Amino acid sequence: MQETPSTIAIVPPPDFPVAWEHPDDAHLLWVHDRVHFPEPVSPMEFSLFGPALEAGFRAAARAYEAPVVARVRRINTYYYQMTALAPLPAQARAAQIQRSMEKLSAVMARLGEIWATQFLPEIKRHLAAWASFDLRAASMPALLAHWDDTVAKAMRLWEIHLRILSPAMIAMSQFVDVYHHLDGSLNIYDAYRLLQGFDNKTIEAGRALWYLSRQALTLPAVRRILEETASEAVPAALKRSPAGRAFLTELGAYLEQYGQYSDKWDISYPTWIEDPGPVIKNLKDYISRPGRDPLAELAGLAAEREGLLAQAHEHLKRYPHPMRDRFEFLLKAAQEGTIILEDHGFYIDFCGRYQVRRVLLELGHRFVAAGVLDRPGDVFYLTADEVRETIRACLEHKKGALPQRDRRQLVAERQAEMEHFRAIPAPPVLGMLPDPPPADPFTQTIVKFWGASPPPPTGPNILRGQPASRGTARGPARLIRSLAEAARLRPGDILVAATTGPSWTPLFATVAAVVTDTGGALSHGAIVAREYGIPAVVGTGMATAVIRDGQMLEVDGSAGVVRLTGQ
Repeated sequence: MQETPSTIAIVPPPDFPVAWEHPDDAHLLWVHDRVHFPEPVSPMEFSLFGPALEAGFRAAARAYEAPVVARVRRINTYYYQMTALAPLPAQARAAQIQRSMEKLSAVMARLGEIWATQFLPEIKRHLAAWASFDLRAASMPALLAHWDDTVAKAMRLWEIHLRILSPAMIAMSQFVDVYHHLDGSLNIYDAYRLLQGFDNKTIEAGRALWYLSRQALTLPAVRRILEETASEAVPAALKRSPAGRAFLTELGAYLEQYGQYSDKWDISYPTWIEDPGPVIKNLKDYISRPGRDPLAELAGLAAEREGLLAQAHEHLKRYPHPMRDRFEFLLKAAQEGTIILEDHGFYIDFCGRYQVRRVLLELGHRFVAAGVLDRPGDVFYLTADEVRETIRACLEHKKGALPQRDRRQLVAERQAEMEHFRAIPAPPVLGMLPDPPPADPFTQTIVKFWGASPPPPTGPNILRGQPASRGTARGPARLIRSLAEAARLRPGDILVAATTGPSWTPLFATVAAVVTDTGGALSHGAIVAREYGIPAVVGTGMATAVIRDGQMLEVDGSAGVVRLTGQ
């Protein structure tokens, strides 16, 4: 974060020229969001959810009187974000932060209740309304109205996103800080272990898939197909036998419940419902692994958590009651926040995007029929406003008033632009370097989620990042850039990726450890690695650039160190 613009300009590389649409933007610090969008982002994704994020951030800032502003920009097809403290005099800023923390604390006290009784029911109502709308039977005028309603719903979901995530993330961050200051003999990593062992939608989806694999093991014909058939050919092979067809029904039920996950956050990527390849790949891996009991593993993590909590309570006995009360208050809020962090992603980031994607694909089919696009998926190269304009143009054309609005050339130009910049690494930051950030709860929380600059290496063949999940593991590196490449993973491999989203979670049951370029100790990948009990080092900055596929690694998740031990 920054309080005032710095005078040190960041010079972009020659192959990444930046023309600032808003001149004032050149004086701010813009950070490439590699956690969610390491690759170029589609025009539709940015035009829908960029404004939704900004509006949601403003709504949350108003609700909590937070002196924080956020903006997003699509620069050379990459997603950049600016988050800064509002430019206030130091005394006024401190007073507003105090007021904001009081409002946030009031929500933290009832965080789980507010999510369960207020926000989650509303989210489910919006999802149900989308699901019940008959897209195929709708007329174009009805689709125009439905598109406007869809955009409004997306904006509302992102307001909820920021309203609930702000207190959840700050509670988690402040709990870690309080734990760290209790006693020098306590390991700060143990603060995160006090947040483990709670069920959530991400873990639930992985567990349900594991149980589906156990069902496959009881059916010899199904097991043989999964063992011997390439992932893309499995559905057709299953259709050839009664047992296979019955298993396909079970797989369909799984996808109906959890298939809204996608390889990446961008709305242009298909979901598991549309392409079940990643799910089938995980089933193929799971049937080759010995039995495990996911519920027992979760209970084991909870027991470990409670044992550590008993130790923390012993340390707390030497502190006055206000400190003990503060610890208990933040512990409860942080534990509830850990669940909400994953659950909100399932319902808003993935189920919500899936429903918007369904609407867009239907419009894409209509635009192809009208001669406006070549393929339904080309709709993701348009913006939200251009979709509305195209619907209206198609309606007017039927009345004979206007010609069709052909979008094919525009799509081709945007596809070419994205492919051009896909080959050019996006600079991690643009604009101007900020002054040293002030110590405030908002900055500290952002760093714990997004990650800080990685520590410098302490020797050759060493990478350092954020310690995310304790333990040590050794194995061959497997560089995975998308779930389409996940078929190369083998049990015992070390997953190396730019980022890992919730949809990557089933892979965590197969790999020995996880190493990422991005993220902090409160990122999705870090939380899930702790729940699976595998070592993880996140936020290395350069793992995918310096580690070779197949290279032997040693991952020390407790120290945040990755050693490149062999060829």
